[in-house]
Amino acid sequence: MTVTTKGSTPGTPDNPWGDTKTNTPSNGVNLGPTRRPRPVFPEPIPPAVHGPARVVAMVNQKGGVGKTTTTINLGAALVEYGLKVLLVDFDPQGALSVGLGINPLQLDLTVYNLLMDRGVTAEDVLLETGVEGLDLLPSNIDLSAAEVQLVTEVAREQVLGRVIKPLLPHYDVCLIDCQPSLGLLTINALTCAHGVMVPLECEFFALRGVALLMDTISKVQERLNEELEIEGLLATMYDARTLHGREVLARVVEAFGDKVFHTVINRTVRFPDATVAGEPITTFDPSSLGASAYRELAREVLSRWPAPATMAR
Repeated sequence: MTVTTKGSTPGTPDNPWGDTKTNTPSNGVNLGPTRRPRPVFPEPIPPAVHGPARVVAMVNQKGGVGKTTTTINLGAALVEYGLKVLLVDFDPQGALSVGLGINPLQLDLTVYNLLMDRGVTAEDVLLETGVEGLDLLPSNIDLSAAEVQLVTEVAREQVLGRVIKPLLPHYDVCLIDCQPSLGLLTINALTCAHGVMVPLECEFFALRGVALLMDTISKVQERLNEELEIEGLLATMYDARTLHGREVLARVVEAFGDKVFHTVINRTVRFPDATVAGEPITTFDPSSLGASAYRELAREVLSRWPAPATMAR
């Protein structure tokens, strides 16, 4: 098949991913960075009534693959489309809280207190963020103790689901940012989730742990949560200019097929800039390629979910 290069302006509706290499075969089909026909996802209709929330866990046992960045910016993009979103910082490093401008060391109550102290309610811990419609259950280093303490709890895999359940009727989506581990905290997130999203850096070593992760998800499906679905794998930190990045993305698509999101998140310095500012990229730099990509991801995610884009359990 003859392949020619078609130029387009990054960040436009024709190229929302901002990829620098967009190939159009001779048959005229526009291919996205995953080398599949590039779909156009419809503009979602804001829900007339909010809740109950669809719970999605962001999971990858490898660190630095974009879990926190995706949690913040996908949540903010969903809010732009009229949804109410709850973010759960379930990583003792507290990166999600920091990325939203909150100092974890100054918090009196966090997810740890919610898990371990029956006198603390979700409303006690809940914080509003600088984005209307986007709320947060924050975390800090105290959460690292929960993994040890939960071992002696009855139904220890279900503690997170129990404590966030009162909040879910008030939101459309709940995104849980998990720690880079497949320990008890992550199992808690998978047990209460409807779906799991796997951010995956377009780099060789990022592929090595995917098989183990998929095995863990399969075991949770069999033993703890039959309703758990794989939302998809999201390629992050992609640089279309490098052969290595394109080859890794091609291997991911070859291995997982339609489970790989069409949307790809390019590597850009604007993401760390937004983190330092304590804002989502959609408000820090609304016209950037990163903001465009996460809005596209939000539309793709919503197109994959049943209508309405929430799920009651």
